[in-house]
Amino acid sequence: MILLQEPRLSPWGPCTYLPERNCRFEYFFAYDLTANDLEELLCRGWRKFGEYYFRPSCGECRRCVPLRVLAGEFTPTKSQRRVLRGCEGIEVRFNELEYRDEIFEIYRDHSLNRFGKESEENDFFTAFYTRSCPTLQSEYFLRDKLIAVGFIDVSSKGLSSIYYIYKTSFEKYRLGTYSVMREAEHAASLGLPYYYLGYYIEENQHMAYKGHFHPHETFDWSREIWTREGDKSIEK
Repeated sequence: MILLQEPRLSPWGPCTYLPERNCRFEYFFAYDLTANDLEELLCRGWRKFGEYYFRPSCGECRRCVPLRVLAGEFTPTKSQRRVLRGCEGIEVRFNELEYRDEIFEIYRDHSLNRFGKESEENDFFTAFYTRSCPTLQSEYFLRDKLIAVGFIDVSSKGLSSIYYIYKTSFEKYRLGTYSVMREAEHAASLGLPYYYLGYYIEENQHMAYKGHFHPHETFDWSREIWTREGDKSIEK
Protein backbone atom coordinates (compact mmCIF):
# COMPACT_ATOMS: atom_id res chain seq x y z
CA MET A 1 0.00 0.00 0.00
CA ILE A 2 1.31 3.42 -0.97
CA LEU A 3 0.04 6.22 1.27
CA LEU A 4 -0.35 9.62 -0.35
CA GLN A 5 -0.78 11.17 3.10
CA GLU A 6 -1.05 10.10 6.73
CA PRO A 7 -4.56 9.72 8.21
CA ARG A 8 -6.23 13.01 9.13
CA LEU A 9 -9.48 14.16 10.76
CA SER A 10 -12.04 16.13 8.77
CA PRO A 11 -13.78 19.13 10.37
CA TRP A 12 -17.13 18.51 12.07
CA GLY A 13 -20.12 18.96 9.75
CA PRO A 14 -23.74 17.86 9.19
CA CYS A 15 -24.11 14.07 9.07
CA THR A 16 -25.18 12.72 5.67
CA TYR A 17 -26.86 9.70 7.24
CA LEU A 18 -28.48 11.28 10.32
CA PRO A 19 -29.28 14.92 9.47
CA GLU A 20 -29.99 15.92 13.08
CA ARG A 21 -26.43 15.05 14.07
CA ASN A 22 -22.91 16.25 13.22
CA CYS A 23 -20.09 13.98 12.13
CA ARG A 24 -16.46 13.88 11.13
CA PHE A 25 -14.25 11.32 9.41
CA GLU A 26 -10.77 9.96 9.75
CA TYR A 27 -9.37 9.69 6.23
CA PHE A 28 -6.32 9.21 4.03
CA PHE A 29 -5.49 8.76 0.34
CA ALA A 30 -3.68 5.64 -0.89
CA TYR A 31 -3.23 3.37 -3.88
CA ASP A 32 -1.63 0.06 -4.89
CA LEU A 33 -3.31 -1.85 -2.06
CA THR A 34 -3.10 -5.63 -2.11
CA ALA A 35 -6.09 -7.83 -1.27
CA ASN A 36 -4.54 -8.37 2.18
CA ASP A 37 -4.11 -4.62 2.72
CA LEU A 38 -7.76 -4.07 1.88
CA GLU A 39 -8.96 -6.85 4.19
CA GLU A 40 -7.02 -5.36 7.09
CA LEU A 41 -8.73 -2.00 6.55
CA LEU A 42 -12.21 -3.51 6.08
CA CYS A 43 -11.74 -5.45 9.31
CA ARG A 44 -11.21 -2.15 11.14
CA GLY A 45 -14.24 -0.38 9.71
CA TRP A 46 -12.67 1.54 6.81
CA ARG A 47 -14.54 2.26 3.57
CA LYS A 48 -13.37 3.94 0.35
CA PHE A 49 -14.15 5.67 -2.91
CA GLY A 50 -11.28 5.60 -5.40
CA GLU A 51 -8.11 6.55 -3.51
CA TYR A 52 -10.06 8.13 -0.62
CA TYR A 53 -10.28 5.86 2.45
CA PHE A 54 -12.41 6.88 5.42
CA ARG A 55 -14.22 5.82 8.57
CA PRO A 56 -16.42 7.79 11.00
CA SER A 57 -14.79 9.37 14.03
CA CYS A 58 -17.80 10.81 15.84
CA GLY A 59 -17.03 10.25 19.50
CA GLU A 60 -19.72 8.29 21.31
CA CYS A 61 -22.24 8.25 18.44
CA ARG A 62 -21.13 5.00 16.77
CA ARG A 63 -24.40 4.62 14.86
CA CYS A 64 -22.57 3.78 11.60
CA VAL A 65 -22.00 0.07 12.17
CA PRO A 66 -19.89 -1.91 9.64
CA LEU A 67 -21.76 -5.05 8.57
CA ARG A 68 -20.64 -8.13 6.66
CA VAL A 69 -22.79 -11.02 5.45
CA LEU A 70 -21.45 -14.54 6.01
CA ALA A 71 -21.51 -15.39 2.32
CA GLY A 72 -21.31 -19.17 2.48
CA GLU A 73 -24.08 -19.38 5.08
CA PHE A 74 -26.43 -16.77 3.64
CA THR A 75 -30.07 -17.92 3.51
CA PRO A 76 -32.69 -15.68 1.86
CA THR A 77 -35.86 -14.85 3.75
CA LYS A 78 -39.32 -15.49 2.34
CA SER A 79 -39.47 -11.90 1.06
CA GLN A 80 -36.01 -12.18 -0.50
CA ARG A 81 -36.98 -15.42 -2.24
CA ARG A 82 -39.86 -13.53 -3.87
CA VAL A 83 -37.34 -10.99 -5.16
CA LEU A 84 -35.25 -13.82 -6.62
CA ARG A 85 -38.27 -15.24 -8.41
CA GLY A 86 -39.20 -11.81 -9.76
CA CYS A 87 -35.68 -11.35 -11.15
CA GLU A 88 -35.36 -14.76 -12.84
CA GLY A 89 -35.00 -13.12 -16.26
CA ILE A 90 -32.04 -10.97 -15.18
CA GLU A 91 -28.51 -12.07 -16.11
CA VAL A 92 -25.58 -11.02 -13.90
CA ARG A 93 -22.04 -10.77 -15.25
CA PHE A 94 -18.95 -10.08 -13.14
CA ASN A 95 -16.28 -8.26 -15.13
CA GLU A 96 -13.13 -6.21 -14.78
CA LEU A 97 -13.63 -2.52 -14.06
CA GLU A 98 -14.48 -0.83 -17.38
CA TYR A 99 -15.93 2.64 -17.84
CA ARG A 100 -18.68 3.11 -20.44
CA ASP A 101 -20.92 6.07 -21.17
CA GLU A 102 -24.04 3.97 -20.63
CA ILE A 103 -22.92 3.25 -17.06
CA PHE A 104 -22.62 6.95 -16.28
CA GLU A 105 -26.10 7.49 -17.72
CA ILE A 106 -27.47 4.89 -15.28
CA TYR A 107 -25.64 6.65 -12.43
CA ARG A 108 -27.07 10.01 -13.45
CA ASP A 109 -30.61 8.62 -13.60
CA HIS A 110 -30.19 6.86 -10.24
CA SER A 111 -28.76 9.94 -8.49
CA LEU A 112 -31.37 12.32 -9.86
CA ASN A 113 -34.47 10.22 -9.41
CA ARG A 114 -33.60 8.62 -6.07
CA PHE A 115 -31.71 11.41 -4.32
CA GLY A 116 -32.45 14.56 -6.33
CA LYS A 117 -28.76 15.08 -7.12
CA GLU A 118 -27.19 16.19 -10.38
CA SER A 119 -24.05 14.28 -11.42
CA GLU A 120 -20.72 15.27 -12.93
CA GLU A 121 -18.91 12.72 -15.07
CA ASN A 122 -15.48 13.60 -13.65
CA ASP A 123 -16.70 13.08 -10.07
CA PHE A 124 -18.23 9.74 -11.04
CA PHE A 125 -15.03 8.58 -12.71
CA THR A 126 -12.87 9.63 -9.74
CA ALA A 127 -15.07 7.83 -7.21
CA PHE A 128 -15.56 4.55 -9.06
CA TYR A 129 -12.92 4.21 -11.77
CA THR A 130 -9.79 5.39 -9.96
CA ARG A 131 -8.40 1.98 -9.13
CA SER A 132 -6.52 1.75 -5.81
CA CYS A 133 -7.09 -1.93 -4.94
CA PRO A 134 -8.38 -5.15 -6.58
CA THR A 135 -11.81 -4.34 -8.03
CA LEU A 136 -14.72 -5.79 -10.03
CA GLN A 137 -17.95 -4.51 -11.46
CA SER A 138 -21.19 -6.48 -11.63
CA GLU A 139 -23.49 -5.87 -14.59
CA TYR A 140 -27.19 -6.73 -14.65
CA PHE A 141 -28.93 -7.35 -17.96
CA LEU A 142 -32.61 -7.78 -18.78
CA ARG A 143 -33.21 -9.00 -22.33
CA ASP A 144 -29.58 -8.06 -23.15
CA LYS A 145 -30.13 -4.51 -21.94
CA LEU A 146 -27.91 -3.12 -19.17
CA ILE A 147 -30.14 -1.99 -16.28
CA ALA A 148 -27.82 -1.91 -13.25
CA VAL A 149 -24.16 -1.92 -12.21
CA GLY A 150 -22.37 -2.69 -8.93
CA PHE A 151 -18.89 -1.53 -7.95
CA ILE A 152 -17.09 -4.12 -5.83
CA ASP A 153 -13.67 -4.29 -4.17
CA VAL A 154 -11.95 -7.65 -3.68
CA SER A 155 -10.07 -8.40 -0.47
CA SER A 156 -8.32 -11.59 0.57
CA LYS A 157 -11.40 -12.70 2.54
CA GLY A 158 -14.36 -11.05 0.90
CA LEU A 159 -16.08 -8.85 -1.61
CA SER A 160 -16.92 -5.32 -0.53
CA SER A 161 -19.87 -3.49 -2.06
CA ILE A 162 -18.86 0.10 -2.79
CA TYR A 163 -21.98 1.32 -4.57
CA TYR A 164 -24.87 0.01 -6.64
CA ILE A 165 -26.81 1.88 -9.33
CA TYR A 166 -29.82 0.96 -11.43
CA LYS A 167 -32.24 2.48 -13.91
CA THR A 168 -35.07 3.75 -11.77
CA SER A 169 -37.64 2.66 -14.35
CA PHE A 170 -36.84 -0.90 -13.18
CA GLU A 171 -37.38 -0.14 -9.48
CA LYS A 172 -40.19 -2.70 -9.20
CA TYR A 173 -37.62 -5.51 -9.39
CA ARG A 174 -36.08 -4.43 -6.03
CA LEU A 175 -32.68 -4.57 -7.65
CA GLY A 176 -30.82 -3.39 -4.55
CA THR A 177 -31.95 -6.44 -2.60
CA TYR A 178 -31.30 -8.68 -5.61
CA SER A 179 -27.75 -7.37 -5.98
CA VAL A 180 -26.83 -8.21 -2.38
CA MET A 181 -27.96 -11.80 -2.84
CA ARG A 182 -26.18 -12.29 -6.16
CA GLU A 183 -22.95 -10.62 -5.04
CA ALA A 184 -22.88 -12.54 -1.74
CA GLU A 185 -23.42 -15.69 -3.81
CA HIS A 186 -20.48 -14.69 -6.01
CA ALA A 187 -18.27 -14.18 -2.95
CA ALA A 188 -19.13 -17.69 -1.78
CA SER A 189 -18.40 -19.11 -5.25
CA LEU A 190 -14.90 -17.61 -5.00
CA GLY A 191 -14.37 -19.28 -1.63
CA LEU A 192 -14.52 -15.94 0.22
CA PRO A 193 -16.28 -15.99 3.61
CA TYR A 194 -17.51 -12.38 3.69
CA TYR A 195 -19.57 -9.91 1.73
CA TYR A 196 -19.02 -6.44 3.20
CA LEU A 197 -22.07 -4.19 2.95
CA GLY A 198 -20.63 -0.99 4.36
CA TYR A 199 -22.31 0.89 7.20
CA TYR A 200 -25.58 -0.31 8.68
CA ILE A 201 -27.58 2.54 10.27
CA GLU A 202 -30.85 1.39 11.78
CA GLU A 203 -32.36 4.89 11.89
CA ASN A 204 -31.65 5.61 8.20
CA GLN A 205 -34.18 4.15 5.75
CA HIS A 206 -31.55 3.88 3.01
CA MET A 207 -29.19 1.89 5.26
CA ALA A 208 -31.52 -0.16 7.49
CA TYR A 209 -32.16 -2.81 4.80
CA LYS A 210 -28.64 -4.17 5.30
CA GLY A 211 -29.68 -5.77 8.57
CA HIS A 212 -32.14 -8.04 6.72
CA PHE A 213 -29.46 -10.35 5.28
CA HIS A 214 -28.68 -13.31 7.53
CA PRO A 215 -26.46 -14.46 9.02
CA HIS A 216 -24.24 -11.41 9.39
CA GLU A 217 -21.64 -9.91 11.68
CA THR A 218 -21.30 -6.33 12.87
CA PHE A 219 -18.23 -4.44 14.07
CA ASP A 220 -18.11 -3.21 17.65
CA TRP A 221 -16.21 0.09 17.50
CA SER A 222 -15.50 0.25 21.24
CA ARG A 223 -13.99 -3.25 21.48
CA GLU A 224 -12.77 -3.41 17.86
CA ILE A 225 -14.18 -6.90 17.30
CA TRP A 226 -16.76 -8.47 14.98
CA THR A 227 -19.75 -10.21 16.57
CA ARG A 228 -22.28 -12.49 14.97
CA GLU A 229 -25.92 -11.40 15.19
CA GLY A 230 -27.57 -12.79 18.31
CA ASP A 231 -24.24 -14.07 19.60
CA LYS A 232 -22.55 -12.40 22.57
CA SER A 233 -19.34 -14.32 22.07
CA ILE A 234 -16.43 -12.65 20.35
CA GLU A 235 -15.95 -13.32 16.63
CA LYS A 236 -12.57 -12.26 15.28
